[in-house]
Amino acid sequence: MKPLDSDFSESHLPFFSVKSGEGREVCRDLYYWTNQIVNVCFYGIPGTLEWVLIDCGMPHSKERIMNEAKGRFGHDGKPKAIVLTHGHFDHVGSLEPILKEWDVPVYAHELEIPYLNGERDYPKGDPTADGGLVSELSPFYPNHGIDIAGSVQKLPENGDIPFMEGWKWIHTPGHTPGHVSIYREMDGVLIAGDAFVTVKQESLYKVIFQKKEISGPPRYFTMDWNAAEESVGKIAAMHPKIAVTGHGEVMMGKELERSLKILVDRFDELALPPNRRPH
Repeated sequence: MKPLDSDFSESHLPFFSVKSGEGREVCRDLYYWTNQIVNVCFYGIPGTLEWVLIDCGMPHSKERIMNEAKGRFGHDGKPKAIVLTHGHFDHVGSLEPILKEWDVPVYAHELEIPYLNGERDYPKGDPTADGGLVSELSPFYPNHGIDIAGSVQKLPENGDIPFMEGWKWIHTPGHTPGHVSIYREMDGVLIAGDAFVTVKQESLYKVIFQKKEISGPPRYFTMDWNAAEESVGKIAAMHPKIAVTGHGEVMMGKELERSLKILVDRFDELALPPNRRPH
């Protein structure tokens, strides 16, 4: 088991979207910021000391994430906790360096913990998942787990999320075994992670220019397509009003409702890799 930065310490994944470095307030207490091609979420009202970091972005982004937090909250205090939707390298890329600065608990689903405590690696990326360059290069992306055994804890079984009152975690496996999405029923706000995304993540052109469209989880890293389809159906049945996904722009209202219905109805066509579609 290698630490995440061991083979990427001298290089950076050379993909940047036009939104990289931009942030957007979704509602008064939720803000997301695009780190190259992935979104990092900050939960908490500006000025508060009570805030939570959701996912930790790309490798080599510690300083940028910490600076964004300082700009959002107006101080350089650490979060109360870090919550992970899952443990792929683009969502935990800066987690280990951040924990050296901020000694805080990290929460993840119990099925994701083996990838976070040094026990297990993810499968390598599948270059045949789609014809796009992002997929073709995916075997070269880091797939190994990390070891934060001293910090990671399993999310409470009752669905609560520490330090996020009113929010619940929803088990949305498929992309990874322990993938979770985070939902606040009161106002219908969803942090979806990679259960579905709002950009065709396999297309380098669409990733760079952030062409907004509903898409299933990134094909090249998704482990269980039956579970992924069930998870999309579970999310659609909740009728979220606003969705921040791991990749792409926020989607809301009628556009979100319509897009999720289309994804559920045409999951085989829109989400499955071509070589897995029924004939």
